Amino acid sequence: MKYPMTVQGAEQLRQELQELKNSRVAISRAIGEARKLGDLRENADYHAAKEKQGLTEARIRYIETRLSLAQVIDISRLENRNVVIFGATVHLEQLDSGKTVKYRIVGEDQADLSSGSISNISPFAQAMLGKQLGEIFTVGEGDRARDWEIKKIELLA
Repeated sequence: MKYPMTVQGAEQLRQELQELKNSRVAISRAIGEARKLGDLRENADYHAAKEKQGLTEARIRYIETRLSLAQVIDISRLENRNVVIFGATVHLEQLDSGKTVKYRIVGEDQADLSSGSISNISPFAQAMLGKQLGEIFTVGEGDRARDWEIKKIELLA
């Protein structure tokens, strides 16, 4: 299975991977120092350092796997055909309230709602993908259903 990822998302993961690999030395040093303190069964510093080591190694494996399965998409090389695609920044208006929002559709590892980036597998992004400029789509069900209109589609690097 391939995971779509923006160029920026892949670079962020590579940078985090390098930082995690660089932290291995400090973690090993902390484990060594904690061992010097005596009985390992009741040594909180030792157990904390070992737990940090385990979490760090798990994250390294996760990132290496994600990068090996990544389908990096360079949005700046694509032609804007006014269709919502992965990596696009979409300006929307909620028709009931007139509220406007702007979201960029990115991979799971890059999604951060506070910065306006949503995962390509989220229901909101799924409802938008493939829609054209000016098209209206609905998100939610029943009383929670909201109609949104696509006002602008940008392919920003």
